[in-house]
Amino acid sequence: MMPIIAPPIIHAMVSSPVGLLSLKASEHGLTHLQVDDLAKICLDVMIQSSTTLISHHEDDTLIVEAKRHIELTTQQLAEYFSGTRQQFSVTLAPKGTEFQQQVWQALSALAFGESCSYSDIANTIGRPKAVRAVGAANGANPIAIIVPCHRVIGKGGKLTGYAYGLGMKQWLLDLEASE
Repeated sequence: MMPIIAPPIIHAMVSSPVGLLSLKASEHGLTHLQVDDLAKICLDVMIQSSTTLISHHEDDTLIVEAKRHIELTTQQLAEYFSGTRQQFSVTLAPKGTEFQQQVWQALSALAFGESCSYSDIANTIGRPKAVRAVGAANGANPIAIIVPCHRVIGKGGKLTGYAYGLGMKQWLLDLEASE
């Protein structure tokens, strides 16, 4: 089932062990979780609070709902990074094609500490010849960590590309392996 798609109306910056995270949410759920390299420049300014919320909407009811998704995400990420959470229950609302949604759902079904290849995901969604398209959808994932694209590795067990660098990918895999 495709999630309801709505543009994000809340934006938050959250400190984490892997860097400053940019979170965006609509009233329907989390729409983005990205490591914000540009925001690292502003880290000294942002460090005053662990979460900074910026709203892009005037409807208070929608803002309250979106803020709830950001707060839950922030809490669950803290638990994940501290080693006390292995599964996320945040409502997700990423924007993507039907194919991308299928890939992201397959990624989300991967168990904590489990890894797979693009080929495995292609087979899971019933599109065994779409390995490259799976790789592209994986790379377009707007919700890092929670939709665990870092768990996709090469067929031989070798690390493959990751939007935030192989160092972060290895760090996340090591975090999950140590539990």
